[in-house]
Parts: sequence; C-alpha cells; structure tokens
Amino acid sequence: MRRARVLVLVAAVCFATTGTAQALGPDASSATVGAARIAVGALLLVAVERVAVERADGERTGPIGARRSAGGRSGLSPRAAVVVAGVGVACYQLCFFAGVRSAGVAVGTVVALGSAPVFAGVLVWLVDRVRPTGAWLAATVISMLGVGLLTVARTDGAGPASPTGVALSAGAGAAYALFTVASKQVLTGGASPTVVMSRAFGLGAVLLSPVLVLGGSGWLATPSGVATALWLGAVPTALAYVLFARGLRSLPAEEVATLTLAEPVTAALLGVAVLGERPPPLAIAGVVAILTGLVVLARR
Repeated sequence: MRRARVLVLVAAVCFATTGTAQALGPDASSATVGAARIAVGALLLVAVERVAVERADGERTGPIGARRSAGGRSGLSPRAAVVVAGVGVACYQLCFFAGVRSAGVAVGTVVALGSAPVFAGVLVWLVDRVRPTGAWLAATVISMLGVGLLTVARTDGAGPASPTGVALSAGAGAAYALFTVASKQVLTGGASPTVVMSRAFGLGAVLLSPVLVLGGSGWLATPSGVATALWLGAVPTALAYVLFARGLRSLPAEEVATLTLAEPVTAALLGVAVLGERPPPLAIAGVVAILTGLVVLARR
C-alpha cells in the first residue's frame, strides 16, 4: 500500500509539470496542446506495451477481457470498461480546457481537481457498493479546502466565475473520476497497467484527433513546439499514467483521486522555482492544508 501511494504521488508530481511546460512552450491553444499531449502519450504507451509484452518478467498478464474484474458487480466487461476509460480521457481534456477558458484558470482548475475525488467516491459507491471510509472523507475535505485557498489566492479579486465554466470544469472532474474507476475495474481483473493505459489513451487520442487537425497545430512545426509536445506526452502522460495505474491496481479509486491533489501543490512549487512566482500567504496556507489532507490519508 505504501509503495502504491508513493507511485501515485510521483505520478501527481509528473502531472504538475504540465502547466510549467505550457508556460515555457510556444503560444498555442490549450485544446490543441492537450490533444497533442494525448496523441504523443498514446504512441509512447503503445511502444511501452509492446516492449512489456515481449519480456518474460511477469509483466504480461494476458489480454484485456481474459478475466472479468473482481469488482465488476456493475456487469461492465473489461473491454467496455476500457472504452469508458478512453471516453473519460477525451472528455476530461475537452471539458477542462473549455472550463478554464470560461471560468478562468484558477477556478476551473480547482473545480476540476477538487471535484474528482468526490465523483470517484460516489461512483465507487454506486458501481461497487463500497462506502468510502471516514479517513478518505476527512482527507478529501481538508485537501479540497486547501485547493480552494489556492484558488482564492490566485483569482486576485477577478470577480465571480462563469456558471458555464464551473459546470464544464465539474464535468472534467467527473470524466477524470470515470477514467479512474473504469481503469480500476480492468486492473483488478489482472490486466497489465501498461496495456490498460495504452488502450485507454489510444482511444482518447482517436477521439481527440479532430481537435488537433481542426484546431490549428502549426506550432508543432517549431522546435519549441516539438519539445513541448514530447515532454507533455512522455512525462505527465506516458510515464505518469503508468505509475498512476500501478498504484491504482493496489489502492481504492477514490483514494487515488484524492492523492492526485498533490498536483496543485507541486505546480505551485514549480511556479516559484521555475517561473519566479511569489505566492501570497493564502496560497501557502492552501499548500499546507492539502499536505495535511494527504498525511491524514496516508496514516490510515
């Protein structure tokens, strides 16, 4: 359990590099950057899967669908669960970028990240009939309070957020939870983490391909654009989600969703170290609250 938590936390650190990489990269629409990230990540995940399948070190666990998920009381087959996970990948990208465009980066990010653990807990309750623990509830409430403090600190009195943007950001949180819970079902059935992630992100890349084609991808022809796409596809996507899946295989889906709230903490620290940002005291309090919530969850 401890190793699994560490894997998820390392994945969250990788996720957090996304914003810094975009800030240092070329001027491009967030939607096309997200689509390029998923496309490159999917290609790398497929390559990793091929290497893993050819090795005889226990990584190969059989094709998806060979065994039904142990937690599959919902009647969802492993292949159907992978499709649901892939749809979750695509919907998250679309809802998240549309949400932050309408509600603002700070509010959109906090609604998406903060709502994901709640949606995950509800989905696990509905699908697997497993009630979330008191420790998870306490940790999630404390961590969400911290994310809220970070948001207030970054809005700088910009005024109320757009209800449409908030709704879209909540949709992103629901999509992320859907991806997490569906992936957990397949992993519980014995499928390899690399296989599950490559299938889900491969489908996500196909669904997002029109965004990349029609949204303007000229920035990919520049050296800076290539470097940004490769980093986003390799580190916060391929590497991060393999680690994420390995941790998810041993942990409850709702706990994993809460652990990934380490992402905004890392993003804030990267903003200070790399981008020269100076967070106000309220943001520091938010970081402390999130870390406190994660400690509460780990001590369970």
